[in-house]
Amino acid sequence: MQKKEVDILIVGAGIIGTSIGAELSRRGARVCVIDKGTVGKGCSYGNAGWMTPCFSMPLPMPGMFLKSLKWLMDPQSPLYIKPSFSADLVSWLMQFMKAMNETQARRAVECLVVLSQKSLSEYEKLGQKYPEIRFQQKGLLMVSRTQAGVEAAVEELNYVKTVGVPGRVLNSDDIQAMEPALKAPLLGGVYFDQEAMAEPYLVVQAMAKEIRAHGGEILENTEMHDLVINNNQVEKVLTSQGEIKARQVVIATGSWSKSLGKLLRLRVPILGGKGYAMIVPPLEKQPQYPMMLVEKKIAVTPRQNSLRIAGTLELVDQDFSITQKRVENIKRGAREFLYLPEELQIQELWAGLRPCTPDGVPLIGYHKTLSNMMIAAGHQMLGLQSGAGTGLLVADLLEGKTPFVDPKVLDANRF
Repeated sequence: MQKKEVDILIVGAGIIGTSIGAELSRRGARVCVIDKGTVGKGCSYGNAGWMTPCFSMPLPMPGMFLKSLKWLMDPQSPLYIKPSFSADLVSWLMQFMKAMNETQARRAVECLVVLSQKSLSEYEKLGQKYPEIRFQQKGLLMVSRTQAGVEAAVEELNYVKTVGVPGRVLNSDDIQAMEPALKAPLLGGVYFDQEAMAEPYLVVQAMAKEIRAHGGEILENTEMHDLVINNNQVEKVLTSQGEIKARQVVIATGSWSKSLGKLLRLRVPILGGKGYAMIVPPLEKQPQYPMMLVEKKIAVTPRQNSLRIAGTLELVDQDFSITQKRVENIKRGAREFLYLPEELQIQELWAGLRPCTPDGVPLIGYHKTLSNMMIAAGHQMLGLQSGAGTGLLVADLLEGKTPFVDPKVLDANRF
């Protein structure tokens, strides 16, 4: 068992924890990152790989009430909540419904767009230094086969345009000309030309390289199991590999944060939203652009020598099991738009939990009573998209600088 003393201890080595660690290491702090598993193998591993400020909408947007009721009753819908008699789930749902108002949604979107745009700029620089992350700024297509889908895509475009995200409406001919890999007929969609994509796991690995290159340390298979608290400060953290003393502690534990709530002395209403991703061989008609298939809520990301298809959100808390029906729904939905072979070979199938707060906004800021502990968790489906910006924001807050977004929107103690 070992004893360590560092400036900053970060708990969690996903995209949020490593982004924070990378930025603080660059600024000269002695950083140690610990994780109960291995770097980037949690929720950060299997997402669509998008850096897309256009998708800065929190889950409980206005108008979602009736959709939510319909979806929550249908196990095959894009959003599904596994029935449970949990008091935590009832409380989460009540706060989810409460957050469906225009004022709160507008503040959230404005904040998340800035966080995502900051991240996009940082990822571009990271891609220049680490080309293996395969950062590409190809833009993003939202495509639809129904009038309702087109209207939803255009409505989203018009909303995010007002907060500084450019894009344009496309008709069927425009889309088919841009992306011949799509099946006809299509009714239309939108194109956001500044969005980007990269390999999510390799992005986390690049952030880990940054930490180590600037003198930081990462301890894998090291689980936090207790805190020693004195005078409303964390004096040291007890882990499975020994104790670590730090001036500041940052909790970036994603969907695990709720289970740590008692230890953290903070109510953390985060539910795990299970998402699925599959890697398949390149198609005969291989897509060139990342795409959102609007009606199906399915993300398609072209990769080097393969294709990633991802989708669905099941609010299931800590259930990591794979539901085959959900996998089949994703394949069936993708087949309506893409020329998938009859026998689709799945090279890799993944399911992971996105950390979802009731209002769809991350918890970022200092603990209400522990003056040297900061929380950075609950990024729902925007972990990669907003990770690098979160790293900048947390580093600024730890250094006492004025934040570049309204910290009240992200208040870690708001629940």
